[in-house]
Amino acid sequence: MNAAPQIVTLGAHVLDTIVHPVDEIPPAQGSLLVDEIVMSAAGPAGGTALVLAKLGAHVATCGAVGDDVAGRVLRGLLHDAGVDVTHLRTDALPTSASVLPIRSDGSRPALHVVGANALAADVVPWDALAAADHVHVGAPELLGPENVIEILDHARENGATTSLDFLIGGEPAFYPLIEPLLAHADYVLPNAEQARGWNGAADLPAAARALSAAGARIVAVTDGGDDIVLVEGDDLTRVPIVPADPVDTSGGGDAFSAGFVFARLRGASATEAARFGSAVAAQVVAGVGTSNGDYDAASVDALLREVAR
Repeated sequence: MNAAPQIVTLGAHVLDTIVHPVDEIPPAQGSLLVDEIVMSAAGPAGGTALVLAKLGAHVATCGAVGDDVAGRVLRGLLHDAGVDVTHLRTDALPTSASVLPIRSDGSRPALHVVGANALAADVVPWDALAAADHVHVGAPELLGPENVIEILDHARENGATTSLDFLIGGEPAFYPLIEPLLAHADYVLPNAEQARGWNGAADLPAAARALSAAGARIVAVTDGGDDIVLVEGDDLTRVPIVPADPVDTSGGGDAFSAGFVFARLRGASATEAARFGSAVAAQVVAGVGTSNGDYDAASVDALLREVAR
């Protein structure tokens, strides 16, 4: 695909406030001097849209934010990054937001408000989905299985490929929310904790194969600093990640999803797309927030050529 791909992301949009570094919370009314406090668009729809726009895609994002300061900031951050926010509605619930105190080793707890993300599937821009080359649903567990299946099927019937990424953890009780969707998605992009936990598999390859057996065309499971486990049909591949020195890992999964989808739309194999997604994630986790990094598709290609030498 030579022209910039047309992509729609739909689902969870989060305003992240990231504080770095925070290795302990001061007691009582104590204070702490930190190096950075950054606000960034995030979430498996909003963060993925942001990264896709930086790579050079034409991206429209769909969902809901609140009629509040956080909603106006989140909408503005996405718009300024080149994302079409026409279909990002304003609703009565507060904007979904997180506060992320990032430890010096890159790990972090999360303080989170779900807010308006619960309304993301209330009004779906069907025409925009039909015109897209790809539709990415982020946090489908918040939208209801029947809604998500209708969205994915509508996109595929109109010629788009589809992908899923998730917010929920790996508790087995969540799997009934996920399993019905898998046969309707071309790319399923969980992390290792999610994939292993949902189906109780003995190891990550078995977990990825179980998701594939449930109907996903391609499963790509990220595992932090370890290889990506990729299953396409009967084939299982371990894809080495591009090395990174992580500062904040909070946007890494969304960046990987964006890179994987973008590369597939350019004609890359699944293995090449996983490698490209890893290279994009390496740019993002090297600083604070999903918005971190000065890159585009050409610079990521150049990085991969350099790493391959």
